Amino acid sequence: MRLAVVDLGFGNLGSVAMAFERLGVVPEVTGEPERLAGADKVVLPGVGHAGYAMRQIKARGMAPLLRELKQPLLGICLGMQLLFERTEEEDVDCLGLLPGAVRRLEAAAGRPVPHMGWSPLEVADESIGLASGDHVYFAHSFACDDGTATVARADYGRPVPAVVRSGNLTGAQFHPERSSAPGRRFLQAWLAA
Repeated sequence: MRLAVVDLGFGNLGSVAMAFERLGVVPEVTGEPERLAGADKVVLPGVGHAGYAMRQIKARGMAPLLRELKQPLLGICLGMQLLFERTEEEDVDCLGLLPGAVRRLEAAAGRPVPHMGWSPLEVADESIGLASGDHVYFAHSFACDDGTATVARADYGRPVPAVVRSGNLTGAQFHPERSSAPGRRFLQAWLAA
């Protein structure tokens, strides 16, 4: 299998690549659209700001490619948020592959923003390698609205989609590369699908 990780020049590229290497798949980390187009599966990782990420995607000529991919595409954290239509973060249009918007999390007593740490999941479809009660690691200040694509969610003052899936698209708001055994199971299930 040829796995490609999108290189936008920043983010959690090393930890995402290493997570797949531990599963026996050595990904190609690349920012070249033609290399991404030739991969069997593509990962859009992300740590950072949506506006900067979308500017990098456009500057590198990746927006049309990412919108037209037919092979499986996995967005992780910011990468998942970029799959949606729009984000409140910097008021930016995203890739528009999934309907809906990404909104800022609301801070409250005992619930700081950013949401950083382990949260339990409610899982609607265990074929994603996760089960209700699994704890996974989050590090985010924004989250998409709950919708029909949600197959796993956490609660952080509102339902937070932890995993979305629609057609060839899968998104993980949590960091599978930092989520121990549940994260490994999730990545294994995605590779096997």
